Amino acid sequence: MYTQDDFQAQRSQLVELLVSGSLEGFESVLDWLLSWEVLSWEDYEGLSLLGQPVSHLARRLLDTVWNKGAWGCELLTAAVQETQADRQPPELPGCWEPHSPHPARDLQSHRPAIVRRLYGHVEGVLDLTQARGFISQYECDEIRRPIFTSSQRARRLLDLATVKANGLAAFLLQCVQELPVPLALPFEDAACKRYMSKLRTTVLAQSRFLSTYDGTENLCLEEIYTENALEIRMEADMAGPLQQSPATLGLEELFSTRGHLNEDADTVLVVGEAGSGKSTLLQQLHLLWASGRAFQEFIFVFPFSCRQLQCLAKPLSVWTLLFEHCCWPDLGQQDVFQVLLDHPERILLTFDGFDEFKFRFMDRERHCCPTAPTSVQSLLFNLLQGNLLKNARKVLTSRPDAVSASLRKHVRTELSLKGFSEEGIELYLRRRHREPGVADRLIRLLRATSALHSLCHLPVFSWMVSKCHQELLLQGGGSPKTTTDMYLLILQHFLLHASPPDSAAHGLGAGLLRGRFPTLLRLGRLALWGLGTCCYVFSTKQLQAAHVDSEDVSLGFLVRAKRVVPGSTAPLEFLHVTFQCFFAAFYLALSADTPPSSLRHLFNGHGPGCSPLARVLPKLCVRGSGCKEGSVAALLQGAELHNLQITAAFLAGLLSQERQGLLAECQVSEKALLCRQACTRQCLARSLRKHFRSIPPAVPGEAKSMHAMPSFIWLVRSLYEMQEERLAWEAVRRLDVGHLKLTFCSVGPAECAALAFVLRHLRQPVALQLDHNSVGDIGVEQLLPCLGVCKALYLRDNNVSDRGICKLTEHALRCERLQKLALFNNKLTDGCAHSMAKLLACKQNFLALRLGNNHITAAGAEVLAQGLRANTSLQFLGLEPLGSS
Repeated sequence: MYTQDDFQAQRSQLVELLVSGSLEGFESVLDWLLSWEVLSWEDYEGLSLLGQPVSHLARRLLDTVWNKGAWGCELLTAAVQETQADRQPPELPGCWEPHSPHPARDLQSHRPAIVRRLYGHVEGVLDLTQARGFISQYECDEIRRPIFTSSQRARRLLDLATVKANGLAAFLLQCVQELPVPLALPFEDAACKRYMSKLRTTVLAQSRFLSTYDGTENLCLEEIYTENALEIRMEADMAGPLQQSPATLGLEELFSTRGHLNEDADTVLVVGEAGSGKSTLLQQLHLLWASGRAFQEFIFVFPFSCRQLQCLAKPLSVWTLLFEHCCWPDLGQQDVFQVLLDHPERILLTFDGFDEFKFRFMDRERHCCPTAPTSVQSLLFNLLQGNLLKNARKVLTSRPDAVSASLRKHVRTELSLKGFSEEGIELYLRRRHREPGVADRLIRLLRATSALHSLCHLPVFSWMVSKCHQELLLQGGGSPKTTTDMYLLILQHFLLHASPPDSAAHGLGAGLLRGRFPTLLRLGRLALWGLGTCCYVFSTKQLQAAHVDSEDVSLGFLVRAKRVVPGSTAPLEFLHVTFQCFFAAFYLALSADTPPSSLRHLFNGHGPGCSPLARVLPKLCVRGSGCKEGSVAALLQGAELHNLQITAAFLAGLLSQERQGLLAECQVSEKALLCRQACTRQCLARSLRKHFRSIPPAVPGEAKSMHAMPSFIWLVRSLYEMQEERLAWEAVRRLDVGHLKLTFCSVGPAECAALAFVLRHLRQPVALQLDHNSVGDIGVEQLLPCLGVCKALYLRDNNVSDRGICKLTEHALRCERLQKLALFNNKLTDGCAHSMAKLLACKQNFLALRLGNNHITAAGAEVLAQGLRANTSLQFLGLEPLGSS
């Protein structure tokens, strides 16, 4: 027998079921409970308040039913099961009593069946009831509000009949009896089934093959797709010292019930750095749905690209977006659209690359009518907020910097795409190179060159290594260390493939670069113009204006745009947005039209010192009066911050001492190059000084602490790109802090290499806090050069395993200053216990070792105890078991 205790035990699952669907599903549950008289009319009115979050209403419903006793609890569970099964309600009796004394009660007793019978006919019934004078024009307009589905309009008409004493209930009984019996669910309608088939076929065709960045290969996505680390984003203020590591999800768990920030929102946000694989992840999602292997709770999936959408200048509606810009129904357009509006919970919309959408998110302009045209930005923003197609699921991808606090308010779950694990890199290379021995040689090369290995956790770099595998394995010119090195290598690859065969032996020499110099400058000017105007796809007219011809395009850096919106005139785009930034930096470094003074906008145009007004008002309204429209300075001021930072790092790498000879051979003025190099150095130094001056004075009795500002990592990366030891020394020699905090800063292995390159020049020992990042074993290896200046190293929640820690402890034995290690929430096992024991036994100045929330067992603790017996200095040892708090 079902009891109230059983009901209470299932409460959380019932809330989840009531909330996970749509408002339509919740109202269907209410229909059943009304018809079974579990709810009184007063109960129902309190549970059908417009504007209330479904989660609040669901909990209120459970409280109301609990007070009804065990029978009510049992019937609520049955109502949820009926709604979840999507079964048709029992059909109405063959005939109504002609003069029912209680028409309102009859409407309530058969409410689920009546709502089903009215579906598809509610507009005609509304017209009829208004024409007969039963409802007013105002009441009719209220029921017809565009936010309501057909079923919801039917319910509101029945609600009116319950409270009106003018004969409306009796009239509705008669109307419903005369309506045809629905033969099938709306999804089984011929026009709808044909559209579903066409949409699935279209999405399958778009997603089956993975077009490589250069567009020269079409690889079967199933054969090449490699899992990317996907984590639920943790709020910084929730991360205590014993906080569990963020949950790692598989792609098929994208709509998991874990990690909800806002239960009433519909949008899943996936953030990741440029090149981390966001677009490929969405493509895999589309493929899994279209091939019927996952995400089958959605009947309609509509993929969109934000960089394509922003090309749409004309106003558009939901109808226009779904049908004209994704997939057109061949039959019954109005019927298909009505099904979409009535069942938004069966719809998934994906929007790729929100960071490339030139309009910043705002939630001030509300637009609720799905058939009324509005601007593309208003349409997208209202879809994300749920003002349009409420309960339809949306997946939005973006780089982290483009996501504002106002957008996060409308996000259900935020996930971070962390890139390839070490195993993922190897798996990707093996899938790309099935020829005997090639993948093995590449993997050995990466393991032997940790700087190159550290770059490859981003899939775009793994692709570059794969693309340039012959140059890396056969040329013997030394392995790339920096991002600029990798992009110059890929530049060499493309130029060699477009050159005579005998050029291959010379590498990226002056002759090869000089021969294509005009083309590279034209591509660079186009790239810079695109960044400054937030344009990432280029029409034929724009290419002609930039003097980019078919021969320039044939080099392969511009490729056909993916998922072009029908009717769009923007056919070409750069291989990847990072390539667009690289070419813009190439133009800034080598064009005669670049005044050195304009480079300051690249480094501090949006920095901490810029006007507060410039961060609030549109860029065009506050652009400096001295910037001529279309000039380099104006374009840099108009570019997005994240693209500026990538471009600045490339510029620093191109203007390094190591590249000076190569660039000088391009017949560019040596004086101009030296000027730009000096300006870049000066800008970097000035920006770092601003950071250091912003550090508040130390609290008496405590070490001076610096919490890195968002652009600190970028400035350090730029210094690393220049690869100039003296410049790094000058940058930090005045930095006097005892604690450097870089938590939640998206620090990966490549950032670790840059930090070590710069921080090893500190004069005073520092506690380096890198908690809640993506350091991993490769990153730990990159940090070793600066371990000598660290008095403490905090690596909580960084996916570090025994291999990384064993290397760290081996190096730490030679670092006299290092006294504390914090390694909570990693992947440590008993395999690292011997290394830790040796560290404790040999370092008699070691003070604290924190190993909680790992996988160290009693056997590992016994090994640690052996090291403890020989240690006389340790003050704290943390070994909290996994899952404790």
